[in-house]
Amino acid sequence: MSTSGYPPVPSVGPSPGWPTPAAGGPGAEGASPWWSDALADPWRDPAAPAAVVVPGAVAAGTEPEPVTDPDAPGRPTLRHLLLIPVITALLAGTLGGALGYAFAVRGGAGGVVLGGAPAEAPALAQRKPESLAGVAERVLPSVVTVRVSSLGGTSEGSGFIATADGHVITNDHVVAGGSGKASVVFNDGTTASATIVGRDPESDIAVIKVSRPGLRPVEFGDSDALAVGDPVLAIGSPLSLANTVTAGIVSALDRTMQAGEPGGPVRYYAAIQTDAAVNHGNSGGPLVDGAGRVVGVNSTIKSLVAEGQEAGNIGLAFAIPINQAKRVTQDIIGTGKARRTVIGARPDGPTGPAGGGLRLAEVEPSGPADSAGLKVGDVILKINGRPMTEPTDLTALVRKFAPGSVVTVEFRRGSARQNTSVTLAADAK
Repeated sequence: MSTSGYPPVPSVGPSPGWPTPAAGGPGAEGASPWWSDALADPWRDPAAPAAVVVPGAVAAGTEPEPVTDPDAPGRPTLRHLLLIPVITALLAGTLGGALGYAFAVRGGAGGVVLGGAPAEAPALAQRKPESLAGVAERVLPSVVTVRVSSLGGTSEGSGFIATADGHVITNDHVVAGGSGKASVVFNDGTTASATIVGRDPESDIAVIKVSRPGLRPVEFGDSDALAVGDPVLAIGSPLSLANTVTAGIVSALDRTMQAGEPGGPVRYYAAIQTDAAVNHGNSGGPLVDGAGRVVGVNSTIKSLVAEGQEAGNIGLAFAIPINQAKRVTQDIIGTGKARRTVIGARPDGPTGPAGGGLRLAEVEPSGPADSAGLKVGDVILKINGRPMTEPTDLTALVRKFAPGSVVTVEFRRGSARQNTSVTLAADAK
């Protein structure tokens, strides 16, 4: 009888054909092939069925097929070796980004990404030589600030280098009233003394000269080749702001101007009108075309201000055509004074809007107009296709041309319209 309180385990006899346990081994006492030590497990649940292990028969002379445990650690392959640094780098980048974001938020950046992805700069931002920036860079070393001392203080304007030996073109009204001495400030901030070579008040052109090696003269363009809408740059020192560049277009051509201070000389020229910003101090500076060539000398502006107030830019600026300025400059350098082109006739005023044109009050004997057959009382309608409406038009437009130039004059005598060619001449002064 069992004393453990569990029912007795029935004895299982040996089955033929099964080996018996080895002597001294577990279960050898019962010598049963169904022996299992599970029945002797003190922690076994008596209600659970017994597990009986029956060893399989192994044929003599054969080895069982080896079985590899898929979960067992194996030798690492090349792919595994390559993946390790990649994964490490990814983890490091992720960690770095997280830390950077955290520092940015803490530092006040808020983690906001400004701007888009980097892209190639547009053509206008690449500063090619033919761009406005390229033109300005090329011309600026040839532009100077002109200062002239007088009893009333210091007059300041702009100018540009016309010759390698130091001749500088500026406006006459910049140097007018001076003592004959001037100074210039170059693009790099250095200064040099200058002397006034000559002036022509009626064309508003003056020439001064500096002594300095290595000067770079400007390249001159053809003001007669300009067209309305062409891009231009105005360069100078407006309101003492040296090396200022503004851009605009040619707004009009042959805009006849009559300018001058009360009691001073009257200046006439057929101007280039531009909307490039021009202010006090730009006077005498160059007006430059899209190729970097000087096509005009900035001279005056129109402004909506009351008398006595300082005028400012409103997009109406006027420049002396460079063809006229060059001719006057060459005369001043060569002879000390400039020739003035005349037609040898004087109008008495416009005939009115009905007929238009200018009636001639005087024709100089043997002068250009007389030689072309014009008479007192004739009404000049056009010169080279340019309508005449004010007496200023005739004087300013004629002075645009060089002495010896031939112009076509359309006029009215009585009710008949006629054309004639007039060879302009220099005055006798």
